[in-house]
Amino acid sequence: MMIPVLENFMFDEPSVWVTATTVATLLSTVYLGFAELIGNHLQYSKFSNSNNSDKKQGIKLSSRTGFLILYTPAFLAGVVSFFVFPGGGIRFLLLKFAVTFHFFKRDFEVLFVHKYSGGMILGSTILISIFYFAAAVSMIVVHYLSLGLPDPSIDLKYIGLIMFVVGIFGNFYHHNLLSKLRKDKDKGYKIPNGGLFNLVICPHYLFEIMIFVGLSFISQTPLAFACTFGDSMYLIARSYETRKWYVNKFEDFPKSIKCVIPYVF
Repeated sequence: MMIPVLENFMFDEPSVWVTATTVATLLSTVYLGFAELIGNHLQYSKFSNSNNSDKKQGIKLSSRTGFLILYTPAFLAGVVSFFVFPGGGIRFLLLKFAVTFHFFKRDFEVLFVHKYSGGMILGSTILISIFYFAAAVSMIVVHYLSLGLPDPSIDLKYIGLIMFVVGIFGNFYHHNLLSKLRKDKDKGYKIPNGGLFNLVICPHYLFEIMIFVGLSFISQTPLAFACTFGDSMYLIARSYETRKWYVNKFEDFPKSIKCVIPYVF
């Protein structure tokens, strides 16, 4: 039984198995954030060589291939959901569209926006891909199972849609700024600037958190909120480690630049 105050904001859980999935999702994603803080980084981007020597890392993929593996299964799951679960009302339609579009955008950026400096370790690639695929599938399936249950008394779906759209544009804008830091064959790192980079080192993470908050507001299932909370904890931890990496690498890194929340953290 859900805590009464939460009934205003969330659907009830349709079964004990869904509740177990929600708890498992929350715990596993929070663990990933904790692992970042203790130095056990998922090995991609600037942390692709952080944990072990090259001989112990395992198979290394090109960044473009790795990121496509990350996002494509979740994108395809979103596409398939329109055929497997047709109908379901405006909320369900918005959720399926938002999940599908988010991962389509990520694949688009991989192919046409991002510029790469290193590779990705296969193990981390598979782990993140499984998380994104599981998050996409579970948010859609659990919402489908919740169809017919009483709606939460406070409807957040249109607020969620607005937050999702703002997050999409903000995330894309700052990814584009990052790509412009490098010339065609330049693989070095520079201190980002422009947009919110003058305030935080990871504004793209801030807007990705906003995307997931938007998804959870559209869906309003406990599992969607669990995905959002866990993903947010991971991205906040990753941004903290990213700032620390920049501080160590660049002596002139501005100390006023925060991790992910302007003026706060």
